[in-house]
Amino acid sequence: MKKNEGKSLKQEKEKAAIEEQFRLIRASIDLTNSEQKKQVILITSPESGTGKSTIASHLAVCYAKKGERTLLIDADLRKPTIHKHFSVSRYIGLTNIITEQSSVTNCLQEVNQDGYSLSILTGGPSPLNPSELLSSKNMEQLVNQLRRIFDVIILDTPPVTMVSDALVLTDLSDGVVLTFRYHQTVKEKAQAAAGKLKLSKARLLGVIFNGTKNVKHYYY
Repeated sequence: MKKNEGKSLKQEKEKAAIEEQFRLIRASIDLTNSEQKKQVILITSPESGTGKSTIASHLAVCYAKKGERTLLIDADLRKPTIHKHFSVSRYIGLTNIITEQSSVTNCLQEVNQDGYSLSILTGGPSPLNPSELLSSKNMEQLVNQLRRIFDVIILDTPPVTMVSDALVLTDLSDGVVLTFRYHQTVKEKAQAAAGKLKLSKARLLGVIFNGTKNVKHYYY
């Protein structure tokens, strides 16, 4: 076997292993309190650098590959990165809709590859008042509108202990997945994040430990 062929085979195996991990995570979410709706899933973390946006992206793709009408929203308006994961434009998106500068139809972007179709709503232009926009009536109306269009909506939000953006969105979600970075997230930060979510009466679906050999997930 040539060196490049061996490298390619290794990459394919690693990709397959990651996909299987996210299929397990998806199944865990679906089976957790299966009688309760989990249409809008919020992804957050105690701190930056946990890989939450990567996890949100993989999870959205996983649902799309299942055949679900899936939408991935970049609600991290302070540090949007979803557009980088899928090589789409970030300059028209969520903020344009909330501020009534554009429509949902004009702002949604489609990614079609590897046998799946995924809708993406990037953050759009960075606003001066992210928390106010995300807690606005327009945001609530938007999520309700999108619920009628999509089977699954993944919200990528900022770290919950750093700004209030994620907390103001918990009322619009059906559950929260908290992401930690293995050997980075300390116990105190993890407890602080869980405490804030509890105070906001968010429904914690479970936690994901990123940065291990295999992504570890624990659900309630």
